[in-house]
Amino acid sequence: PEKKAKKSDCGEWQWSVCVPTSGDCGLGTREGTRTGAECKQTTKTQKCKIPCNWKKQFGAECKYQFQAWGECDLNTALKTRTGNLKRALHNADCQKTVTISKPCGKLTKPKPQGKFHLLKAA
Repeated sequence: PEKKAKKSDCGEWQWSVCVPTSGDCGLGTREGTRTGAECKQTTKTQKCKIPCNWKKQFGAECKYQFQAWGECDLNTALKTRTGNLKRALHNADCQKTVTISKPCGKLTKPKPQGKFHLLKAA
């Protein structure tokens, strides 16, 4: 029996960012391409999903390690934290560091001093 030809000279798949089917998040597709003279397939499409939260700003392929939330900025009523790139999936082009912010929420008010006891129904 003849030996199979050596591994083809196909390059690694390079993937585009996930593009949502409608709107700016949710289910979508990404395009993959690769080079190589003997590749049977040089392009393909893959289903993907973009989270419908703050992550959509950076792309679902970029995974970050985040620090703790900072103090509330009383001027903007926002708190921020920084993330460093941990992993880029599908050879995605990711920012090395990102900063996200969110509303501080309710400013903590002192709790009333009276104590309330919940009575269990017998």
